[in-house]
Amino acid sequence: METNTAGIQIKTERRWLADAVELLSSMRFAISLLALIAIASTIGTVLKQNEPMPNYVNQFGPFWFDIFAKLGLYAVYSAWWFLLIMTFLVLSTSLCLIRNAPKMLKDMRSWRDNVREQSLRNFHHKADWHMAGSRIVSANQISTHIARLGYKFKVSEKDGATLISAKQGAANKWGYIFAHSAIVIICIGGMLDSDLSIRMQQWFMGKVAFDGSGIIANIPQQHRLSLSNPTFRGNTMIPEGATSSTAIIPQPKGVLIQDLPFTIKLNKFIIDYYSTGMPKLFASEVMVKDHETGKTFSATIKVNEPLIYKGVAVYQSSFEDGGSRLSMTAFPMTGAQSTSFALAGEVGSSTPLKSAASDDYTIEWSGFRPFNVENMKAGQDLRAVNTNTSFNQQLSLDLDKHTGSAAKNANSKDLKNVGPSVQYKLRDKNGQAREFHNYMQPMKLDGATMFLAGTRDNPNEQFRYLRIPADDDDTIIEWMRLRAALVNPAWREIAAQRYVKHALPESSEQMQKQLQEQLRLSALKGLAIFAGDTKDGKNPATGFVAISRFLEQIPAAEQGKAADVFMKILNGSMWDLWQVSREQAGLPVLELTEKRARFMQLSINALSDSFFYGAPVYLQLSGFEEVKASVLQVTRSPGKNVVYLGCLFLVIGVFSMFYIRERRLWIWLKDSESGENTTKALMALSSQRKTLDFEKEFEQLKNQLAHLSPQSGSASTPGQVP
Repeated sequence: METNTAGIQIKTERRWLADAVELLSSMRFAISLLALIAIASTIGTVLKQNEPMPNYVNQFGPFWFDIFAKLGLYAVYSAWWFLLIMTFLVLSTSLCLIRNAPKMLKDMRSWRDNVREQSLRNFHHKADWHMAGSRIVSANQISTHIARLGYKFKVSEKDGATLISAKQGAANKWGYIFAHSAIVIICIGGMLDSDLSIRMQQWFMGKVAFDGSGIIANIPQQHRLSLSNPTFRGNTMIPEGATSSTAIIPQPKGVLIQDLPFTIKLNKFIIDYYSTGMPKLFASEVMVKDHETGKTFSATIKVNEPLIYKGVAVYQSSFEDGGSRLSMTAFPMTGAQSTSFALAGEVGSSTPLKSAASDDYTIEWSGFRPFNVENMKAGQDLRAVNTNTSFNQQLSLDLDKHTGSAAKNANSKDLKNVGPSVQYKLRDKNGQAREFHNYMQPMKLDGATMFLAGTRDNPNEQFRYLRIPADDDDTIIEWMRLRAALVNPAWREIAAQRYVKHALPESSEQMQKQLQEQLRLSALKGLAIFAGDTKDGKNPATGFVAISRFLEQIPAAEQGKAADVFMKILNGSMWDLWQVSREQAGLPVLELTEKRARFMQLSINALSDSFFYGAPVYLQLSGFEEVKASVLQVTRSPGKNVVYLGCLFLVIGVFSMFYIRERRLWIWLKDSESGENTTKALMALSSQRKTLDFEKEFEQLKNQLAHLSPQSGSASTPGQVP
């Protein structure tokens, strides 16, 4: 009884193992794994991978950030579950090959000559006929003919009859073997090029990501990967004249430093532009020094033309600013002063902001672009955005990193280089930062010349642009002078008095002093409301928002008429305020023209928007000394050639399966029962895929074999026996 129990247990265990192998090597299991990989790849394509964690927090919020982090969606291709799926796919496909490949190879070599006459008559595609001559002669005739058709054959004697076994397209089964082998090879190559080796070093060798700041040469060894690291993919940014011997590998919580076996020095970065200002070529002229031998050589790295040395490929990835030196002019955006002052900065560094109203700010220079390509088609402004308030005119287009916002959206004839721009952050004493993006030159928008000053509170937001009209000299000075005058109560008082004189001339004897005083107070109050300067302090709003709130206090039936009167008084008094500011600066009073009236209207709109600008100063780029930097992608990918081999196998396999059709042909020859010198022939043809071409091929072959002898008899159609 014990022996029997043990035997049953062994059989049960073997049955369980056989069932597991059957499941793992089944097609439905492999297809399920491929479906999961397709879903994961879709997630990895839609969701940016290996970004800094704060970016994901800003994008999804704390709740979904934690869930996605636990699922490993921020690094899908190196997540444990993705690697597990890949492992099972390799295992499943390998088991499938191990189980089926020997059978297929054996079948390819087999002639399948163990058939009998009756079994051939059970085929769907069969035919029989009589041939003049002996069996030997008939067999020779048929063998010669099917050999000309490309069949390989074997002649054997069976039960007093001659059997011709023929086959064509047996290499079709190589397609199955190559295609399944390709999946295994490609997966292995992909895993060789993944960051699995880096993960292993983090798990077992104490390597951790570096999340601080400092000089790369001083970063401790636990944050560095050695030269023996088998695979990596990182970036290095090198300004002109500088060198680099390391690559930066981004990680979810910092970076790892990959040491390189050589040092790269960027001698010159070359960039060439089309007439529209779009880049058409960028390349790096570098000098490479081998650490082991001391050998140096020069090379040029272009897009799609990498430098490959010691198994490390260096690709031209992009280009950045390498620390351009900027000259800025700062204009106060608060207070009654309009005097500008000079400021200098360098991209990648910070500068303390020293002014009467902004001692506690720091400017962090984050970017500079010498070219900005925009769609300047007449009548079209891709940046205009409708907001909840009709007074804010904003830009909504996310500018391309190097070529401008419209470079990929417009007809090339409408593209225009609008000149340099600078990007910076203004950080207060509490650490809160606001980002700005200002263009150096004015541009034509809606028929007017405007300076664009962009601002945003969050890096995930789009820039909102303040449009400041340019004066007759294409400068921003007159608008800045008007802005300072608006917040000066004494100058507003003078402007209100002058407006009364213009609106109610003294020569008019019918006008009473009381009416003049009422108009003066109305003009003064309108300027104060627009400037946000109210004595009670209950109305902190400014610009058109403040006017809108003021008009809400008037009965609805009278609001339209009151708004027209209010805006007429505001426009007139603002003109006089501008002239007062010019007089205070020692400049002559200007005559009112249509162009200047248009400038005044645009200035009022810009003043209303400027209260939301959120900066104590406006920084205008006045000069620059550009320093370029090349961004190079440095990779070591031993699995690349393995993947190429897998792709070759896949092409061969797919071609073999779809374009090579296996056919098996049997011809049974036996002497005629009539005793005459004739032979009775029975043919059967089979194929894995029954297509219209196969039906046509069978008919042609049947007719050709049936008419090899001039004394041949009749042949049957498929499925009929005479």
